[in-house]
Amino acid sequence: MLTRVMYATVYVTDQDRALRFYTERLGLEKRIDHTGPDGRFLTVGAPGHPFEIILWPHAAAAGQPAGREDADAPGPIFLESDDLRKDFAIWRERGVEFDAPEPQEYAFGIRIEATDPDGNRISLRQQKPPAAAKG
Repeated sequence: MLTRVMYATVYVTDQDRALRFYTERLGLEKRIDHTGPDGRFLTVGAPGHPFEIILWPHAAAAGQPAGREDADAPGPIFLESDDLRKDFAIWRERGVEFDAPEPQEYAFGIRIEATDPDGNRISLRQQKPPAAAKG
């Protein structure tokens, strides 16, 4: 039986540049940085949460899948914030690029898409609080 999702991989052309983006701009923390026979195994994750993102080197530009022109397509990574508007302002000051001038409201909450230095889309979300039970 599966017990958890361990990693998701994001292909990057420069691991050090990607590490700076995900840690210094988005605020994730570096978890693993080990050089082995297959190359450098580098991961980041949200503080206090076990899930990790592998920043794996790939010579070709990463970004959206080939032939994908849909600007509304979500990214391969979804990161959740407890105050997306506040975090958006911080990220914008740090130089993160977004697909819209401000987060947008949807039925599920608030969303905006960002891109990393290799063009990988990152979906940033804040869920609406659960509706209070009626009594």
